[in-house]
Amino acid sequence: MSERAGRAKPGAARGLRLEAIDKTFRQGGKAIEVLQGVSLEVRPGELVALVGPSGSGKSTLLHIAGLLERPDAGEVVIGGQAASALDDNARTGLRRNAIGFVYQYHHLLPEFSALENVILPQMIAGLSKAEARVRAEELLGRVGLSERVEHRPARLSGGEQQRVAIARGLANAPAILFADEPTGNLDPHTAESVFDLLVEMVRGAGLAVLIATHNLDLAARMDRTLRLEDGHIA
Repeated sequence: MSERAGRAKPGAARGLRLEAIDKTFRQGGKAIEVLQGVSLEVRPGELVALVGPSGSGKSTLLHIAGLLERPDAGEVVIGGQAASALDDNARTGLRRNAIGFVYQYHHLLPEFSALENVILPQMIAGLSKAEARVRAEELLGRVGLSERVEHRPARLSGGEQQRVAIARGLANAPAILFADEPTGNLDPHTAESVFDLLVEMVRGAGLAVLIATHNLDLAARMDRTLRLEDGHIA
């Protein structure tokens, strides 16, 4: 049994909490307050939509919640563990073990096959290649790509590439998944099928999920919708 399979993730059942997050950027000597006192919670098994106009800070909020950026003030709590006091190595470990990401542009590694793109994050997390391959094949099968596992991204359609990205985002069995416009680069029919697949997979795993989207139809199908505007959650 692998180490990951044999131990429970710290606080894996407790979801995500943001407490009074502030973030300011400076541009040409001017301070731009992107986030001002943002607080929210996403519970295990819950899909929450994050909507708002372009430039409202949705991606910045996801990056802070996913420990890719640090806030200027406030606290990010992942599975019951506060992140502000963690050093960079500890933050990386928490992000690797507890968090998954799916982006609008899949960001697959072009020189690797679909299978290898799902294997690599697992090996980085400490699994053997053999263990990682078994889970990668399972996940790619679940997203309907069993016959395409050896294909590189350039030989896959946009929808297929995003399905690989979903499999990769779930590869390390995260407790929390962040998705930034995961269907924004797809035609409406493909976007619908990819979204249905994403919902099916995260519901089955009981993940806490925060999805930034401009698609209000998709947002309406989630459990809750939060609107980010003028630096605040409305």
